Amino acid sequence: MTKKMMTVVAALGLTISVSGSVHATQLITNGGFETLTNGAGQMGYNTDATGWYTEGYNFVFTQPADTVGANGLYNNLKLWGPGTGSANGLTSSPTGGNYVGADGAFSVGAINQNVSGLIAGHTYALSFDWAAAQQSGYDGDTTEQWVVSLGGDTQSTTIESLASHDFSGWKHETFNFTATSGSEVLSFLANGTPDGVPPFALLDGVSMTDVSAVPEPSSLAAMFAGVLGLGAIVRRRRSKKSAA
Repeated sequence: MTKKMMTVVAALGLTISVSGSVHATQLITNGGFETLTNGAGQMGYNTDATGWYTEGYNFVFTQPADTVGANGLYNNLKLWGPGTGSANGLTSSPTGGNYVGADGAFSVGAINQNVSGLIAGHTYALSFDWAAAQQSGYDGDTTEQWVVSLGGDTQSTTIESLASHDFSGWKHETFNFTATSGSEVLSFLANGTPDGVPPFALLDGVSMTDVSAVPEPSSLAAMFAGVLGLGAIVRRRRSKKSAA
């Protein structure tokens, strides 16, 4: 391979590296809900998670939700789990630390964040961990899901159906959204049933990155194969010239 070709390959690799690093920039602030104004509690009432705002009956738990719980407008709130007498397998989120619990059937309100730095027409991968749970002290079957929006585009998780005192286990979800402007509102709305048997949707590990300009592995493979093929052609031409 000539020095010129080696320079082209090196430049190509640098371009890919730079492009990937730029478009992998994390766009969500405090996606793990670790930064709070006043510890565990009800969001918008006695604590806030930096970067997020809400007016719903939504909580941030900093300790196991079935033992310590979190204080809110109607005193302390806990979820069904080993600490409240239900062997349903309730655990902290896969990322550990804090997580949100949102009532999907009482005083429902979305958890929102203004996301800036977007590029209109680009596709963004939104990933998060979520689960369905129930408020301790209440009995009955429930359903729960998250309705997720970025600007005017809305997608929903599956609906989880729980027996009384149950827990769904944590799930990982990724939705793709296309931005229509440089700044849009990201919202998570808990949607549960029925009234009077509080279903809670849990949320953690929210992240969003631009995936529009990141080359797919297959594209990268084809690109490098083309470069190697070009090198082989040059070598054959040199061999023919030497033979002549």
